[in-house]
Amino acid sequence: MASNPASVSVQGTSLVFSGVLDRAAVTALWPSLQATADAQVLDLTAVPRLDSAGLALLAELAARLRSKGIQPRFNGAPAGFTELSAAYRLAPSLDFNAPSAAS
Repeated sequence: MASNPASVSVQGTSLVFSGVLDRAAVTALWPSLQATADAQVLDLTAVPRLDSAGLALLAELAARLRSKGIQPRFNGAPAGFTELSAAYRLAPSLDFNAPSAAS
């Protein structure tokens, strides 16, 4: 079964992702995500699933936003998001340094 390639677009203060966020998608999307501007929301409602590379991409984007003083929000939780976040001991905000990440 063919799937649409992953994509990301900027809609206001949201980065809107669609398609499966896997290793191949991350490699293709990364160059377009170097400048995240002032995004505040990472919208994942059109992402059916992600793998560890997709989660790493989102964690990196979230960390970049936090470094700018922005607390990112997430819309949607694709298949794999909760399980991989727990496996990597990430807080719901995908912050390795958050107190709840280690508990």
